[in-house]
Amino acid sequence: MRQVLLIPDLEAGGYTVEVPSLPGCISQGDTLDEALANIKEAIDVYIESLIAHGQPVPDETTHFVVAMI
Repeated sequence: MRQVLLIPDLEAGGYTVEVPSLPGCISQGDTLDEALANIKEAIDVYIESLIAHGQPVPDETTHFVVAMI
């Protein structure tokens, strides 16, 4: 399981989704359900690519803090 960050697009609608423990693993969707389904697929492809290229798969150790300033 991976932590994901969902960022709503307030102007166009939908969501962008990022995976902090997998740099560059980003997806999007028009609805929350679609965004989550798309990021699950993106995570699978990302990890498959790491393995295919002999690179280590990062552990899910990322913890982040969100703050308003």
